Amino acid sequence: MLRHLDGAFSRFFKGAAKYPKRKKKRRSRDSATYVRTGFRWVEDPERPGTGLVTLAKQSEPLDVRWSRPLPSGEVPVKLTVTRDRAGRHFLSVLVEERIDPLPAAFLPGGTEPKAVGLDLGLATLVTLDDGSRLEHPRLLRKYADELARRQRELHRREKGSRNRGKARERIARLYALISDVRRDLLDQFTTRLVRENQVLVVEDLPVADLLRPAVGKGRRRKAKLNQSIIDAAWGELLRQLRYKCEWYGRTLVIVDRFFPSTRRCSACRAKGPKLDVSVREWTCEECGVLHDRDVNPAVNLRNEGMRLFWSVAMALPPGRPMPPVIKASELPEVHLAA
Repeated sequence: MLRHLDGAFSRFFKGAAKYPKRKKKRRSRDSATYVRTGFRWVEDPERPGTGLVTLAKQSEPLDVRWSRPLPSGEVPVKLTVTRDRAGRHFLSVLVEERIDPLPAAFLPGGTEPKAVGLDLGLATLVTLDDGSRLEHPRLLRKYADELARRQRELHRREKGSRNRGKARERIARLYALISDVRRDLLDQFTTRLVRENQVLVVEDLPVADLLRPAVGKGRRRKAKLNQSIIDAAWGELLRQLRYKCEWYGRTLVIVDRFFPSTRRCSACRAKGPKLDVSVREWTCEECGVLHDRDVNPAVNLRNEGMRLFWSVAMALPPGRPMPPVIKASELPEVHLAA
């Protein structure tokens, strides 16, 4: 606990976090951390990477269902046992592991790195520049009726009663199911993208600004929009892309948020008028090409991302690898393409 408190104040004084708050019962996740002297680890010789974990003051080892094995022969440095609001227990194991980067992905018959542009949206969760799409599962909408029924059941229970605690746990389990399905979908999708491409290009989305409170006229519509953005989990998608690119030797290019990816024609680069959200297709007035509302920005993002990629690659000293993340807003003297 003292180690966590020290880390919280260290992040606060560095300006990386807010002032630490006290943990509240039923409002914070229950967790306990054990260093190397607080547990015993015995690796299973028949299943390398798994074994028996016995915590301090315990006579019997934990009954662990391993999601994946640890690196064979490695001894855990630290263990953290957590219990979420759904009543599930998790064991997080910290080990030292070296992840080998993937082989470089090039276009067929050349040395050009294979790149992909991603357009994030609400009608379609992700659209790639080749026209393939990841449909929005809309999990909150799918389970909206059941969530409402569970909430009504909770409010009928007497405060402080055991039945109210059971109703609260049922709601937490349903939310946990939604989170697990969403995270697994994004995990599989981002892993496939990172394995198949060398450069991944996305737009810098100000998710926190987009989720501003719904007040004033049109607040109901804004509240529904906020719920759709939360259900899309753009932040989780970008987080997974960022750390997987660092792991596997890929490059994530984050294009400036003011880049006109939607209004620009990907064929002649002419800038068109502003488009309403309901407009799904539009025709360029300069060259007459018909564009899809989602595919066209993905192509523009890929082209702009490759321009930034090569500008950074040409400025690097010989032999120095490409950085895992290139953010347009942090590059000096890099302007938006006209």
